[in-house]
Amino acid sequence: MAQQANYALPAGYQLDEYRIEHQLSLGGFSIVYLATDNKGETVAIKEYLPNSLALRAEGEIKPLISEEHIPAFRYGMKCFFEEGRALARLSHPNVIRVLNFFRANDTVYMVMEYEHGRTLQEFIQKNRAVVTENFIRNVFTKLLNGLREVHSHKLLHLDLKPSNIYMRNDYTPVLIDFGAARQTLACDTPMLKPMYTPGFASPEHYHQREFLGPWSDIYSVGASMYASLAASAPQAADSRMEKDKLIPAMVRWEGQYSDQLLETIDWCLCLNHLYRPQSVFALQKALTEKVNKPKLIKKNWLGHMVGKFKGKTGTS
Repeated sequence: MAQQANYALPAGYQLDEYRIEHQLSLGGFSIVYLATDNKGETVAIKEYLPNSLALRAEGEIKPLISEEHIPAFRYGMKCFFEEGRALARLSHPNVIRVLNFFRANDTVYMVMEYEHGRTLQEFIQKNRAVVTENFIRNVFTKLLNGLREVHSHKLLHLDLKPSNIYMRNDYTPVLIDFGAARQTLACDTPMLKPMYTPGFASPEHYHQREFLGPWSDIYSVGASMYASLAASAPQAADSRMEKDKLIPAMVRWEGQYSDQLLETIDWCLCLNHLYRPQSVFALQKALTEKVNKPKLIKKNWLGHMVGKFKGKTGTS
């Protein structure tokens, strides 16, 4: 089915107790608005509106959903609503705060605190000189504090990437735009394509979704650290499973960053989920480990990785 464009709600529209100011972003799954509440506070509102199932025409308020797509749309709406309910229970400085969620216009809305800053994606593209080892360690250690809180509530993020890590003006990272509802949707409704992001999604996002767990988010953290150094996404996991062409961090940035940091990134990016850090705590421990000076390279391990990259060894 061809993807279609959805029109946003108009500026000035009164949605429950919120006034829509303007659209902030439009994706395949939702539309995000800047709005003000009845106290004059600024908020961000995410509207569930997957463009493969629902179409809002220009000037309309309610989306048009064809008969065949109603079950899938309603199921996705239920997942989105439950995601909002789960996130509303979280209160952590490194996780976006969900203030409210409600049904209106035949769909569901999630109201979040509006953060001032920019995404890590925008930040690293415009400030390459700032991406030092200390920067990477500080940002991702704080981010992992938030992810630990998420995992402790039996939730997964499942769409972790630099464009979903928001950097406040004081450089504090915030996890935004959880992909949990999308993943559930993708599993249960064949007419919806999986909404993961190539390069950042773990191998188990593509196949064997029953293996999705904290280690899946950890793969995405490793991919985000790699992308922060490379200024581009690493090779997609499904492609790596066929032919792994990803240059290990230990090879690509040898001598530019500590071996310990580069080894940690490569550890997160193991294709086999059992070989990755199994918990956020284990990864945080590695990221906060004191590095006095670059240690001697593990010759055998690095030799294997270089040989593997050049196609001289077999499996990962």
